Amino acid sequence: MPVSARPGTRRPRRLALIASAVAATALVLTGCSAGSSGEQSTSSSDAGAFPVTVDSALGKTTIDAKPERVATWGWGAQDIALALGIVPVAMPKFSYGGNADGVLPWDAEKITALGGKTPQLLNADSGEVPFEEFVKAKPDVILAPYSGLTQAEFDTLSKIAPVVAYPEKPWATSWRDQTAIVGTALGLSSEAKALVSKTEDTVSALAAKYPVLKDKTFYYAAANQPGVLNVYRAEDPRVQLLNDLGLKNSPSIADLDTAKGDGSFFYQLSYENLSKIDTDLLVMYFDKQSSVDAFTSDPLVAAMPTIREGRFAPIVGESFVAATSAPSVLSIPWMLDRYVPKLAAAADTVK
Repeated sequence: MPVSARPGTRRPRRLALIASAVAATALVLTGCSAGSSGEQSTSSSDAGAFPVTVDSALGKTTIDAKPERVATWGWGAQDIALALGIVPVAMPKFSYGGNADGVLPWDAEKITALGGKTPQLLNADSGEVPFEEFVKAKPDVILAPYSGLTQAEFDTLSKIAPVVAYPEKPWATSWRDQTAIVGTALGLSSEAKALVSKTEDTVSALAAKYPVLKDKTFYYAAANQPGVLNVYRAEDPRVQLLNDLGLKNSPSIADLDTAKGDGSFFYQLSYENLSKIDTDLLVMYFDKQSSVDAFTSDPLVAAMPTIREGRFAPIVGESFVAATSAPSVLSIPWMLDRYVPKLAAAADTVK
């Protein structure tokens, strides 16, 4: 998915004014019942698990009682809540990869299976956190373990409800850790652990079915702007999913990284340096086939050995891109049967 498609990647403006307005509105809402109209929790969380404190890079968060109204921000948290049987009251609208309403297809399917209704969809296109929309949702907890929340955003959201952020760096929480964090916050740790185990079994079974993938090196990138690749680092979940399938990170990923330590999950590489990429497989994503064709028609791209020799595994289609870019216990089963054969076909060409 485009980097810009990730909600909360830009610093919001006027935070001081917004914080004041949010705090005032939140005070009015404190008298509202957590189980009021719109509550969509269908799980059976263990009330005895509370209170619980969750550490994050932005601060400790204590959740005093079982959340009944769950809101999410960033990518993946809504998947995990739904997989645990909880339909959020609010979650981001996904213009990239979502249906006409902005709901990702695996989420829409799960909401229907749970007999729920479409949550309030939060505006994520601007990259700024829509604080007033969170106030309107009246959440008991805001889950954002895979997000780009800043400290100021975290502090402002915390005036509305307890916020569960990422443990170390923004946009760098593995799908396993995301699941464990959400499970803890919702009092469903054992259920979350079972989901991780089930998903690992699915990944392992496909890895065993396609042994050609084992120990092949790969380079994961995206062509989101002319003349430059966005290259995903080892800590990015989409890269880690390929590691789970038996693939190894190409040494080129680190060797060509001239921006180490900048805190981002990717770095940029100009087309002039494409010839320096040494890898078995080139994995990239595109919104549509015409974008693939435009990319491979560039002379510098066409000259790459991975392109010339068919060692290229393009991921095509917005929903497919979204699923593979932010793997979760809900999106992995949705896409993996299609994803792995594409990778294996490219790996079969490696001499």
